[in-house]
Amino acid sequence: MATATDEKTKTIHLVIERQHDPDSEPYQEEFTVPYRSNMNVISALMAIRENPVNKNGQETSPVQWEMSCLEEVCGICSMVINGVPQQACSTLIDELEQPIQIKPMRTFPVVRDLIIDRDNMFDSLKQVKAWIPIDGTYDLGPGPRMNENKRLMAYELSKCFTCGICLEACPNVNDKNEFLGPFVFPQVRLKNAHPTGEMNKSDRIEAFMEDGGLQGCGNAQNCVQVCPKGIPITTSIAAVNREATLQAFKGFFGSDNK
Repeated sequence: MATATDEKTKTIHLVIERQHDPDSEPYQEEFTVPYRSNMNVISALMAIRENPVNKNGQETSPVQWEMSCLEEVCGICSMVINGVPQQACSTLIDELEQPIQIKPMRTFPVVRDLIIDRDNMFDSLKQVKAWIPIDGTYDLGPGPRMNENKRLMAYELSKCFTCGICLEACPNVNDKNEFLGPFVFPQVRLKNAHPTGEMNKSDRIEAFMEDGGLQGCGNAQNCVQVCPKGIPITTSIAAVNREATLQAFKGFFGSDNK
């Protein structure tokens, strides 16, 4: 553990990949900031913002990034830190090797520096109808109760906060195919498990069987290794694949798949 004297002299070395705007070329800029115990990556970025001077002593523009909750709930501070996509708010400096390499998640369009555009994630949720339509049902009284085991399973799936980390880690998410990404599997499974949501179960499965859906998964399992919430993504992949197979058989033999 660093003493008070050590903390006054110790510094953190960061190498940050920067980009002025969506159309400009990325470049690297190095910084050193004073060390404090229990710092996270956000703290180091805030130190640069307070004193935007690079390692060579040159004044520069403050590094741009996004943050909100600072407690691993909002998901917008996702970035690649030492080669691993993760949340900057929950990544501690003391657990990282230096120099600390920080880059934006380039699976997504870069807006500026470490800020990315995650709109494609929300477009994916629209494609698979990842919501529960309840308009006009508010006056029907309480809905059906959910089985306790199913409720516990659904709670784990509901932890997804669309941070995008699983998409960055997935080798099948790139500009050469239309795969929506691993996060969609748990979302489809979650909505289909809901007592009201299962009424539209076949619609979601059908949408997910279209281009960019379940056939795009190569089962690399990188997603489950990096998910900050430990969501059972691979289990959901298997469950949704099974439902899609059953629905395909029902459709082939002309059965009612509703």
